[in-house]
Amino acid sequence: MSKRLQHVLVVTPERVVYDEEARFVLVPGSEGDLGILPGHTPLITTLRIGLVRIRKDVAESGFVISGGLLEIRNNQVTVLTGAAETPEDIDLARAREARKRAETRLAAQGPSYDSDRARAALMRAITRLRVVGK
Repeated sequence: MSKRLQHVLVVTPERVVYDEEARFVLVPGSEGDLGILPGHTPLITTLRIGLVRIRKDVAESGFVISGGLLEIRNNQVTVLTGAAETPEDIDLARAREARKRAETRLAAQGPSYDSDRARAALMRAITRLRVVGK
């Protein structure tokens, strides 16, 4: 592996989503976005719902993740997440409906209301819509 590349692994409980070399990775860290270049200092941190961007040369891959953990060690970037979707995986109509549902739940705040869950659902839907550009 070249010093200008790092190994990137994105894994969910069901599958390996990405397993290749890359020049740059951008992840949604819990305290803000985190850019990772080859040779990054070892790190373990939590991730929030958001977009992971992986750049090889000119080509870029992106995944919506549902939060998770990031580990950087020995020039390897590992993202462990409960779910990851590519833009092609995202159903636009379903994402719009999920956003509406989450907004309705946040506005209603009934007796069985779970605000954290509703906010997380809204964030996932907004991120999905942003990824597909709608």
